[in-house]
Amino acid sequence: MADSEVLNQGTNVQPDAEATDILERRKYIGMNVLRTEDPVYLMGRAKYTDDVQLPGMLHAAFLRSPHPHARVRNIGTERAMGIPGVRAVITQSDLDGVVGPITTALARPEVVPVTRPALDSRVARYVGQPIAIVVGTSRYLAEDGVDALDVDWEPREPLLDAERALEPDAPLVREDMTTNNFAHIEFQRGEVDDLFANADRVFRKRFHHGRCSAAPLENRGVIADWDQVSGDLTLWSSNQNPHMLRTFLGAPLGIAGNKMRVIADHVGGGFGLKAHAFDEDHLIPAAAKVVGAPVKWTEDRYEHLAASLHSKDVIIELEIAMDADGRFLAFRGHYIGVGGAHPSHPWTPLLDPLPAATLLPSLYDIRAVGYVVDAPMTNRCPSGAYRGVGWTAGHAARETLIDDIARELGQDPIELRLRNLIPDKPFVSVTGMKYDGGSYAGAIRKVKEMVDYEALRARQVELRKEGRYLGIGWSPWVEPTAWGTEMAKANGFNSEFFDAASLTVEPDGSITVTTGCHNHGQAHYTTLAQVAADTLGAPFESVRVIENDTERAVYGSGTFASRVAVVAGGAIMRAGKEVREKIIRLAAHAMEVSPDDIDLADGVATVKGVPDKQMTMQQLGFLAYYGGSARPPDAEPMLAATRSYDPPETYSNGTILATVEIDAQTGKVDLQHIACCEDCGTMLNPMVVEGQMQGAIAQGIGGAMYESLAYDETGQFLSSSLMDYLYPTTCEVPPIEVGHIQTPSTVTEGGIKGMGESGNIAAGTAVLNAIADAISAFGKVEITTNPLGPNEVLELIRRAKASA
Repeated sequence: MADSEVLNQGTNVQPDAEATDILERRKYIGMNVLRTEDPVYLMGRAKYTDDVQLPGMLHAAFLRSPHPHARVRNIGTERAMGIPGVRAVITQSDLDGVVGPITTALARPEVVPVTRPALDSRVARYVGQPIAIVVGTSRYLAEDGVDALDVDWEPREPLLDAERALEPDAPLVREDMTTNNFAHIEFQRGEVDDLFANADRVFRKRFHHGRCSAAPLENRGVIADWDQVSGDLTLWSSNQNPHMLRTFLGAPLGIAGNKMRVIADHVGGGFGLKAHAFDEDHLIPAAAKVVGAPVKWTEDRYEHLAASLHSKDVIIELEIAMDADGRFLAFRGHYIGVGGAHPSHPWTPLLDPLPAATLLPSLYDIRAVGYVVDAPMTNRCPSGAYRGVGWTAGHAARETLIDDIARELGQDPIELRLRNLIPDKPFVSVTGMKYDGGSYAGAIRKVKEMVDYEALRARQVELRKEGRYLGIGWSPWVEPTAWGTEMAKANGFNSEFFDAASLTVEPDGSITVTTGCHNHGQAHYTTLAQVAADTLGAPFESVRVIENDTERAVYGSGTFASRVAVVAGGAIMRAGKEVREKIIRLAAHAMEVSPDDIDLADGVATVKGVPDKQMTMQQLGFLAYYGGSARPPDAEPMLAATRSYDPPETYSNGTILATVEIDAQTGKVDLQHIACCEDCGTMLNPMVVEGQMQGAIAQGIGGAMYESLAYDETGQFLSSSLMDYLYPTTCEVPPIEVGHIQTPSTVTEGGIKGMGESGNIAAGTAVLNAIADAISAFGKVEITTNPLGPNEVLELIRRAKASA
């Protein structure tokens, strides 16, 4: 562990300061600074999209399809328009020239672009698809108008089976296309076929990761207000990427970026779901233009579950070739992402199967890899981003198969993994991912220490003698973080990204930082202020961070995919170093010394060796703005800088261990404990890191045990309320113990890595492996799907007993 520092839970972390000079003089980075954004929530003063009220505002409700596939012969509007307070019924033809079509594609030759209207009033292709908009003086009356529409439906046979959708003679989900498959991608590196042909053993698994979704407390919402004089548009949206949303909407709405303001103030949860440009984001501004008044739409829970976006519905066929010494030689996989009726914009249905495939090697040292990716469309809700994207599904398939192999070989599952790990130093995976070093074995050993693994295994043996079935599940991970241009390409997405930060010292010495990221629970106003304060040498309390509003913050790509600490933190470091140099030069000139003689710390510039000779940041700020001839003659008076940062690939890692006990009579799973060790390089705030880990782990538990967006065989949606779509509450989430190792990145500013996705990527698999470990007391067990409720657990026990 020479390159890493092992840290205990809850300590004020002080990692090795070797990445930059900022870390050498830091006061706040690595400290458990309390979150400054919390009081506004605790006092009930947070302002969400639905809280916005505008003069003359109207309300929208959508007619949504009750059919998975149907032609709309006619929409009768007379009864709806006869309701007092209903102002308009808007269908596809009413939007000609108001909002243009949406085209979704990726810069890959294997991808088939899809162009479609923002509102399709002619063909319904999934339950919940918007067909028409009713605008009224209240949401209540708009809903009444929807109910009064007379719709002549012609139901058609839906296509729900993704594998059937790939067959040449399959009916088409979209008649304007020649294929159901959004993309077919093949990749191979190394002698895959030879290694499998000559392997001592080949292990196979078919795994279907269930269909789930983010379930934020705040549903989606959009408010659009056109200025009738200037033509400017102000848009309030519960969205994670306000600048990107503005960019995506500009062309379809025919408006320049500098005439559109997007405000995404306080957002009650996003988790990747709100990182898209939805149809409703296009349609509410269009409706506002048609009716000539501001229009609001707030999603209800049925709309959210049925028609926002679904995620992680991936069918995986996986193979592992091994030699006689128990070493992995090659991996091979086929990933079928069960997409919906059209691609989500802009991330597309590839966001689950393609990252699952590109991360197939994970932290294992193999010689060859091959994969095939397909993303067929079906008559379901479109699929898109949710925390951990397809890395979660791919991780579950691979790691449950490795546990299957360990049981087959009679080996401890973690010892099998340790034998096959990559080294801790920087390493290029066989798929070409450039890992920047980590603690792949160290994190595993740390968790073993945290839980006293040998004693836990001994307890498992003793409990089985009593007829009690304890299960222990491992799940080590590597997480691609800081999604920018290089990381996107490493995951198969040939996309470019731009992010920047602006840092300004005001005349009174206070500091304003803006970034194009979005703060909706990640504590940016705290952690990024810590970075700015240490970079400048200023008090933390003097820094204010501004995001979430395109008119107040510098342009950036938003918050998703564990990127902000690296991307925004790096940009702030670059801008801050530039401003710090200006401050030091200004202070040196004012105190008639060389800049090398100035020490800037805690907001005070002091002449080295002369502690009484100093100037405060307030004095220097005033001097910069109003000092006139007292300033250096050739100096730019503005103490400000804006810098961009598009980082290289950087990867965090760690290990999760789950402990469960199974009731063999009822199938109930008692999830008793989660132990986790994570390594995200230089930690900005350990308390925030632990909060992110715990929240993501809870979501992973949901995917393993509870959450399922189900359709019946006719395409009807069955998970239409929170009575049907279950998720873990505080009663179901067990104690979570978080430990840390810090291996600073060798390639990023400050050695920072991201870590926001990893808990969801790995925790569910740890639970699945723990369940399988407990059931293995009855015989052979193989988990091939999730989530696992009591009925599924009982069926696994029955099969295990039958195999004995």
